[in-house]
Amino acid sequence: MERFTRTMIRYRWAVLAVWLVLLVVSVMAMSGLSALLTNRFTLPGTDTDRTEKILEQHFGQKTTGSFSLVVQGPPGSAERLVPLVRERAAKAAAELPTGKLAGVQVVSGSVVSATIVSNLEPADAKGYTDDMRAAAGKIPGAQVYVSGQAAIEHDLDPVFAHDLKVGELYIAIPIAVLILAFVFGTTAFVLPLLFAGFAIPTTLSIIWIFAHFMELTTYLQNLVMLIGLGIAIDYSLLVVYRYREELLGGKSKEDALVRTMQTAGRAVVFSGSAVGIGLALMLFMPLPFMRGFGIGGFAIPIVSVLCALTLLPVLLYFLGAKLDRVRLVPKRVLARRDAEYNFWMRLAHAIQRRPAVFAAGTVVVLLALASPVFALQLGPGSNKGIPQNLEGVQGLNVISGALGEGALAPTVIAGDTGRPRGAEAPAVRAAIDELIAGLRKDPEVARATFDESRQHVDPTGRYFQIEVVGKSEYGSPPALDFVHRLRDRIIPAAGFPEGVQVYAGGGPPSGVDFLELTYGAFPWLVLGVLLLTYILLLRAFRSMVLPLKAIILNLLSIGAAYGVLVMFFKWGGADAVGLISFDQIEGWIPVFIFAMVFGLSMDYEVFLVSRMREEWDAGRPNAEAVALGLAKTGRIVTAAGLVMFAAFMGFVAGSIVGLQQFGFGLAVAILLDVTIVRALLVPSAMELFGRWNWWLPENVARVFRVKPSPLASKSRPAMSPSGR
Repeated sequence: MERFTRTMIRYRWAVLAVWLVLLVVSVMAMSGLSALLTNRFTLPGTDTDRTEKILEQHFGQKTTGSFSLVVQGPPGSAERLVPLVRERAAKAAAELPTGKLAGVQVVSGSVVSATIVSNLEPADAKGYTDDMRAAAGKIPGAQVYVSGQAAIEHDLDPVFAHDLKVGELYIAIPIAVLILAFVFGTTAFVLPLLFAGFAIPTTLSIIWIFAHFMELTTYLQNLVMLIGLGIAIDYSLLVVYRYREELLGGKSKEDALVRTMQTAGRAVVFSGSAVGIGLALMLFMPLPFMRGFGIGGFAIPIVSVLCALTLLPVLLYFLGAKLDRVRLVPKRVLARRDAEYNFWMRLAHAIQRRPAVFAAGTVVVLLALASPVFALQLGPGSNKGIPQNLEGVQGLNVISGALGEGALAPTVIAGDTGRPRGAEAPAVRAAIDELIAGLRKDPEVARATFDESRQHVDPTGRYFQIEVVGKSEYGSPPALDFVHRLRDRIIPAAGFPEGVQVYAGGGPPSGVDFLELTYGAFPWLVLGVLLLTYILLLRAFRSMVLPLKAIILNLLSIGAAYGVLVMFFKWGGADAVGLISFDQIEGWIPVFIFAMVFGLSMDYEVFLVSRMREEWDAGRPNAEAVALGLAKTGRIVTAAGLVMFAAFMGFVAGSIVGLQQFGFGLAVAILLDVTIVRALLVPSAMELFGRWNWWLPENVARVFRVKPSPLASKSRPAMSPSGR
């Protein structure tokens, strides 16, 4: 690290020039990134995927790329409206590539709907929503809506954009700037922003490269900017504060930078690796959209570490002293805050007087907060969690009020008889009739339709489809329970001949497959992340005890966040503060919370414990090493956590329940982690373990190529109350 840092300083102008060129190239690449991102959502290897392939390849349609033209007139006007609806729906279908009118039906005495199908993905189909609405026009005396999943996604895009803009530009960034200005106390607070200004575009340019070869989700940009800002602040705080400390100790500018990178820089390397491991979990999830987030999550800490090791020392060399001359906080406040015997030192001494009380109390609090996790109910999402004033949602509500909430996202049963004209065989027809009869007996089914005139048999006669409209919305528990009955009992009971393959896809089945695919892999990937993190931290801390403690504390933080999510959104706390209460937590949220919180929490753990380890290696007793480590990094960790808390709360300000749940869960987890866990539980646990914190057997040390520390008592006396 010393040789590397001196090389960066020696060639500082070249380093700066390379980063500036990289920034220009990255900004140019970023400008074309949005066009390469998509909202496609696939479930490879599932019955939903098999159903979609049959519909796309043999019927020229997708369940998720269809539209509904919904017309609501006066009572008793439905029959009169049918010809007009058919005409308008045909015009709307003409605006949609591969679009065709599948049928018109009377939903109630005042409501008529037309189904327009295509073989487009929702991400592609939604772009034609406005053209279809213009073609459908208005009908005197009636309300006309163009709805469907693609139309709702079209209507939601500006809502997402507005919510994210409010969260990032009006909440997260201003609060981050204020916190940084107060913590740094000088204009040096611009260094984290400069850091982020280089790291984030570089990461997005890497994603631009990957976007040419795989499907990446639109919201990956927001994740990278959010995590990139947080990591930039974390690493800048740690490095800049250590640089200040070394300068105050009388070192020259270059020597101070070298010592800073030997200590804080080393911590950044291990910290970035821990963050990368946590976020890379999503690289191995079986869902393509999650793998895209894994690429972004893996790239941002790598780029940030590279930036911290190369650009940040150069920026400090050029700007550090100059920026510190302009104070934003009175000098006496800075002096009192930077004193060794500060609030964090006093807190450490208070904890060390009663470590068992603090440890037990904080564990009880975290377990109590985590206990509602047993009531956690996961779901694939819901249209009830989005603004109800959108045209697509209003059309859905009209149909659901007349027919049932499952009308917009019906279940589709697709069959492959294995041979041409197979669907016309008497045995197959008898099984189809038996299947429809079984469906109509199910309490969840509002309508089951098989009609050759509506293209329910393909031109070759080999494939067939049956549309099933449920009474409940696609993501609700009754709809998900119906899928299990359908697949386990109703379809097998129909008695299809041997060789006929029957699959259930569409709305509710896709929700079931999403949850099963996600949580079939998630526990095993978590175990892998825990094992890799343990090995990494064993090398970072040179201890067998501290990595295990870090993992357990992180799991406590995440469990408490899950529990608070249940309390807040399922048990009604959200309504009290103007948010949206909802029984279910969207299924992707616990995965993302685990990956992001685990990574960021390890960030804070490495910062804190690395400094304690450094003091221990300097010959201080365990209690003194722990107290000094907390005193010198407690404010940094807390400030970094508060910035991330503000950033995540930006999501909560939105109007979509999934983002509210996501932001709230992340914000709570980070707040608990930097207060209860890092400030109280870590020092109390380390006081209880004493010198066993640093236990590393020689044979283990040889395997991992690290130098163990002896467990002999340190001879140096503990600090006096004055801090000396």
